Amino acid sequence: MSQDHGTRTSQPSLPPQAPPSSGRSGRTAGTLAAASLAVMIAQVANALPGALNGEYQLTFNTFGSQLTWITAAFMIPVVVFELTFGVLGDKFGHRKLVVGGAALVVIGSLVCTISPTVQAMWVGSALNGLGAGAIYPASLALVASVARTMQERVRGIAIWAGFLSAGSAISPLLGGVFAGFGWWRGAYAVVAVFSVAALVLTLFRAQEAKVAEGRRLDLWGQITLALGLILVLFGLVQGPEDGWGSTHVVASLAAGAALLAVFVVIELRVQSPLLDLRVFRNRQFTVASIVAVVGMFAFLGACFSTSMWLGPVQHQNPLYLGLLFLLLQGPAFVLIPVISRLQARISSRWLLTFGFLAMGAGALTASTFDVANRDVAVFILPSLLVGLGFALTLSPMTAIAVNSVPRQLTGMASATTNLLRDLGFALGPVLVGAIALSTAGSHLVPALQSSGLPADQLGPALGIAEAGGPIALNSLPPGVPGAEASQFALEALGSGFTEAFLVVAVSALAAALLSWFGLGGTGQADPEHEPEAVEAGR
Repeated sequence: MSQDHGTRTSQPSLPPQAPPSSGRSGRTAGTLAAASLAVMIAQVANALPGALNGEYQLTFNTFGSQLTWITAAFMIPVVVFELTFGVLGDKFGHRKLVVGGAALVVIGSLVCTISPTVQAMWVGSALNGLGAGAIYPASLALVASVARTMQERVRGIAIWAGFLSAGSAISPLLGGVFAGFGWWRGAYAVVAVFSVAALVLTLFRAQEAKVAEGRRLDLWGQITLALGLILVLFGLVQGPEDGWGSTHVVASLAAGAALLAVFVVIELRVQSPLLDLRVFRNRQFTVASIVAVVGMFAFLGACFSTSMWLGPVQHQNPLYLGLLFLLLQGPAFVLIPVISRLQARISSRWLLTFGFLAMGAGALTASTFDVANRDVAVFILPSLLVGLGFALTLSPMTAIAVNSVPRQLTGMASATTNLLRDLGFALGPVLVGAIALSTAGSHLVPALQSSGLPADQLGPALGIAEAGGPIALNSLPPGVPGAEASQFALEALGSGFTEAFLVVAVSALAAALLSWFGLGGTGQADPEHEPEAVEAGR
């Protein structure tokens, strides 16, 4: 197929390689298998809340922000520490990080298995997130390190990305099956067992990889990045519930933004930065990074909206949601060989553009649904479109970022790419939850006040709505004071998540446009033969 003006270029001609020995081939295969299993298990732990939000709500009697915090507690340590894990991997070895990360996932999953309260779930999710934050960049760096040619690296990244998606596809189905048996905690027990398997496989079969240039920890960069992101995400999660004008919400957002600005200043001045901002002078890396944030926000925003619509809003069987998530996440795994071949023949620009357009079409379709319609089958088409879009975008987006920097910066590029992708993942439920719950809350109280409900129902309903929000009111069992108002809460939540789906669709369209126009006319640098590629544009 002829080239266009996108990111597709001829493959770099690396130095001739001697035929690999059987020992090296076995070690390479073992490394790829260990990295793929580890990232799949980490993603299973990441995606479990998507299928179990309804079960959490029933078990712990949670309200809106408490559900969001289960997901956010996982994603915050991932985003906050991913860059530092990239440095630690380069300095001490990426295999060690995968082993340590798998051990943390074992502990976190066991905490979730026995958690008596939603607060304990936050702790378990945070431990899982910390472990996954180590696994994501370290496993990707292992895959990149054992590749002898650019073709092998692209193929390895496609396999890694496919297993990442397989974890997301398996997770809701796993949660749905155990929830159907009446013990949703069993899903976390399974994660703990397979994390042990990933730990053992990595320890005995994976090849170590690190950079010998002696990178150093950037303590102040890590502190400002961690505090800045935590404060911003805290403000975004609590805003819908506590009010966007609340002193602590405004203070959190302002202080977080200021600390992130200080982080940028520090990174420009320190000798060994946590994030070498020079990599953003490479146009491909910069565009792929922005697309990662916006596009993955759109993807996980669609997944979270679907999960909330069918879970805490409609209280559907979790198994139905698990089957739908096979359509959302499964294509990226099933289509591994297809995506790998497409990357070798078609410009990444085309793949990203059409992938995000498909994602936007799916979200736009979902935004037309009526929350009173309990037919789960209506979500089949939009879920398939979103899943196909994700399959077309994840691997090319990752490959562009990793392959556009010199080999000695592979660890940093892997960590940065994962950070930005996971920042998009973190923003998905946080912003979508904020949009949906804020909209639902603004609709609910006026609807109740004009409902004409008798005083013995209206009073408790208004009290529950003010204390716990629309989700709490929507979940009242029949016969409880205020339960007659649950229909108004259902309609308000439907309006909120309809708006959330629209925001997701607009974001996916923006990612498509950025991919098409931002990657037009760029060429992919050869990390082996252009060691100063990162300096482009200086």
